[in-house]
Amino acid sequence: MKVLFIASLGIASLIQASLSFADNVNGKNLYLQRCSMCHGVDLKATGPLANKSNPPTPDLTTSAFKKRLNDYPGVIVSSIILRPNGDLIPRTLRENGVKLSPYAWRIKDLRDLNEYMGGVISKNR
Repeated sequence: MKVLFIASLGIASLIQASLSFADNVNGKNLYLQRCSMCHGVDLKATGPLANKSNPPTPDLTTSAFKKRLNDYPGVIVSSIILRPNGDLIPRTLRENGVKLSPYAWRIKDLRDLNEYMGGVISKNR
């Protein structure tokens, strides 16, 4: 019975790791498809459109942004996507001929994107 319990724990941890990895893949895919054109693959504002917006695209690897991301998990990501800055993101894309299809964001997507960005920021520091 004890061996069965320990084996169950091992399987459960593998399943949990797989689910976590899957979520991170979703976050990475969303980031690469919808954010990297400005923020760059490294989140350091190195994308091809980084300097084509006014104000310029911010470096997301700074300690100040990392603190905001940790203090308000998901809030920063969702607020950017919901565009508190008005038309800045759509205008920058439009002016540079970038067409993104509309996307129906789910809460899971916002969490996955937040997790992915937090992981990349941690690796960069």
